[in-house]
Amino acid sequence: MTETKKTIVVQQVASAARRPAIQTATLKGLGLNKMNRTRELEDTPSVRGMVNKISHLVKIIEERG
Repeated sequence: MTETKKTIVVQQVASAARRPAIQTATLKGLGLNKMNRTRELEDTPSVRGMVNKISHLVKIIEERG
């Protein structure tokens, strides 16, 4: 049996301009750096923590798996 990995699709909805450097670094860590960009990321506790830290800048569009 192949195990399907759970993933989440995250979209950046707000700009990182005039935000603390740690929030900008978190966005870059998730692979986001421009408005309306989306990324499909593995649903792990570390990724969820990063998304929660910048929840005012991103939104979860879809959860797969």
